[in-house]
Amino acid sequence: MKFPVISGIIERRLLINYIADPDVVARFLPVPFQPQLYKGRAVVGICLIRLKKIRPKGLPGFIGISSENGAHRFAVQWEEKGELKEGVYIPRRDTSSKLNSLAGGRIFPGKHYHARFHVKESNGHYHLDFVSADHLSVAVDAVLADEWNQNSVFEDLEAASAFFEKGCISYSPKGKGFEGLQLGIDSWKVKPLKITQLRSDFFENETVFPKGSIKPDHALLMENIAHEWRGISDMAGSPEPK
Repeated sequence: MKFPVISGIIERRLLINYIADPDVVARFLPVPFQPQLYKGRAVVGICLIRLKKIRPKGLPGFIGISSENGAHRFAVQWEEKGELKEGVYIPRRDTSSKLNSLAGGRIFPGKHYHARFHVKESNGHYHLDFVSADHLSVAVDAVLADEWNQNSVFEDLEAASAFFEKGCISYSPKGKGFEGLQLGIDSWKVKPLKITQLRSDFFENETVFPKGSIKPDHALLMENIAHEWRGISDMAGSPEPK
């Protein structure tokens, strides 16, 4: 399905990133995706994003909509026409917007679960939690950091920034294949965050991620960035895990 080009403002984007056992992640991912590794570790995470003035490109901003959204993401690679590609696989999306949840697959790819979001932001402190219609919950507390987390698998902020900047193409499951979306950002700039509390029912599900196979690594912040989403060709495959 061809999606319209959507433009707007990313008012706030938290990227909460984990490292995980590559074999565990590989078993979860559907064909044709494989984990994209950094220093031998798979990279997965949660994108918590507040969007403003979201509307078809070319229309005035005042008609756009705003929403809080969450996406559970996996850094992946796959082969396409003999070339190795990089991006993210998004098996799950949650949104505060009833329009997005009703129109999932028509405005943005993939099913969107409607969720209740609670957000508090003050003086560099960020709290966000949500509970979805099917009772999945996520909660994050983080603060702006003066320096990089020295325990991260990424050696510095620049290395982490470069890794995630390349993940501008995403695929979400639909039917017997995957719908694609490409994110275009005018100016890519991230700041480091220190995670003080974190809970994700998705990544703490030990039937998928056995104890010890996944752990939080670092968090990044982006603010007030003009962007657009553009639909790309669907990909054939099976959304069922290998």
